[in-house]
Amino acid sequence: MTTTSDVFDETVPPGEETSVALLEEEGDVAADYIEELLDIADLDGDIELDVRAGRAYVSVEASEGRADALKPLADPETVRALQELTRLAVQNKTGRFSRLILDVGGSRDTRQSELEALVARAIEKIDEGASQASLPPMSSYERKLVHDIVAERGFVSESYGEGAERHTVIRRG
Repeated sequence: MTTTSDVFDETVPPGEETSVALLEEEGDVAADYIEELLDIADLDGDIELDVRAGRAYVSVEASEGRADALKPLADPETVRALQELTRLAVQNKTGRFSRLILDVGGSRDTRQSELEALVARAIEKIDEGASQASLPPMSSYERKLVHDIVAERGFVSESYGEGAERHTVIRRG
C-alpha cells in the first residue's frame, strides 16, 4: 500500500545529489539528445528547460507556425518511450540516475486533463454508492498526479500492485 507521500517508485540511489546545477546539467544533456532525435526525424521544435520539484523538465514545443509538426511524437506512449530513452542517454553521459520529465507538444497538459476526467468519473461512481473505484495501471508520475487530484477533491487514494500492474484506488476519506 502506498500513500501520497511515497508514490514514486523511481528512487534516487543513496548519496545521489539532486542539486539545481546537476539537474540543469541533466536538462542540457537531454536537450542535446532530443535535438539530435528531432534532426534525424527532420522535425522542428523549440526546447525549453526547467528545474521543478527536484527534477529536470524538458519541454519540446512546435516551432512558430508549425503547430502540428510534433504531433507524431506527442502520443502519451511515444512520449513515455522517448522519456525513458532520454533518461538512459542522460545516465550514460553523466553516470547518474535521471528522473527527468519530458513533455512533447503539450502532451503532459493533455494527459493531466485526461487524468482529471478519469478521477471525476471514478468519484461519480463513489458518489453513486460504490465503496471505492480502481483506476487502470499507470506510471509513477501519473499516479502522483492522480493522488494530487484526488486529494484536491477531498477523497483518499492509495496505490496497489507491482511493476506494470501498479494502479490507484480511490475511496472516501
